[in-house]
Amino acid sequence: MLWPGVIRHYKEFLPVTGKTPIITLKEGNTPLIQAEKLSNYLDGTVNLYLKYEGLNPTGSFKDRGMTVAISKALEEGCKAVICASTGNTSASAAAYAAQAGMKCVVLIPQGAIALGKLAQALIHGAQVLAVKGNFDQALTLVREITEKYPITLVNSLNPNRIEGQKTAAFEICDHLEVPDFQAMPVGNAGNITAYWKGYQEYFHKGKIRNLPKMLGFQASGAAPIVEEKIIENPETMATAIRIGNPASWRKAEATRDESGGLIDKVTDEEILEAYKLLAEFEGVFVEPASAASLAGVIKLQKTQFFRRAASGRVPTVVCILTGHGLKDPDRAIQTVKEPKLVSARVEAVIEEIGMSNKDKR
Repeated sequence: MLWPGVIRHYKEFLPVTGKTPIITLKEGNTPLIQAEKLSNYLDGTVNLYLKYEGLNPTGSFKDRGMTVAISKALEEGCKAVICASTGNTSASAAAYAAQAGMKCVVLIPQGAIALGKLAQALIHGAQVLAVKGNFDQALTLVREITEKYPITLVNSLNPNRIEGQKTAAFEICDHLEVPDFQAMPVGNAGNITAYWKGYQEYFHKGKIRNLPKMLGFQASGAAPIVEEKIIENPETMATAIRIGNPASWRKAEATRDESGGLIDKVTDEEILEAYKLLAEFEGVFVEPASAASLAGVIKLQKTQFFRRAASGRVPTVVCILTGHGLKDPDRAIQTVKEPKLVSARVEAVIEEIGMSNKDKR
């Protein structure tokens, strides 16, 4: 049976009816990868899995929420949608609005969006406006605009976005039951809220018997929840989480507290190291912000956190990888060595790769 998209597959848990026009690109059903090499790298202290959301249609987790937000907007007669974005929301909103035949307007912070994401929004026909300010200022603008004009906000402040994004938690439980811990990046903080909502709904329906501890990680230069204050000028090369005043701040804190988890910060250096480890150990290419989840797990493992928390057994940890590496190709190019130029001769290639004539078959 072909995968129908998250609305049709999980409709009993979503705010849709038979009258809801379903706008879908067949999002969801993303891989849950057992990361054996990384588990060994962590000295076998965790059984690590990777939820690879970068394989959604526009390359990020945003598609789960956008299918619901755009479908409900169309049901309500909406003709246009708007969002503020560091990149992934703009790509997703533009694609789903195109599918629905709607106008899409995107406000981005000037000079603070990866080119891969900007290209997506533009190719789907969105009207993209660069704001002389940061993401938080762009979000303030779209909130004011949608309060005064007939255009629908599709940032994660829209509750339908959270409804769609919670389906990733359902998928994890459907394939793995319940992890002991779930680790994920935290930017605007809607996603950690969505996953927790999903786990709670499955628990109350009797589909799972316990709940995971939620672990969220912000970039150290953009860590308002950790620092307990608004960061006026957030800085991190992980552009997807370069947010100084998260819209879902209080809900993220509630998720942390209710689940018995934590929200911590990781440096850009720790994020880049995890970024490379994912690619080299597991063959999984993510945008830098996604690697904050693994960076956080590595940081906690060094403090014996999981050994203490799991009472002598090996806990299961799921890292949420929110976006594909092709979202930010410039970062990958800056991180690796340039290809070495060799002459077009077999001998030159063989010498460069460390083989010789005696290695012939």
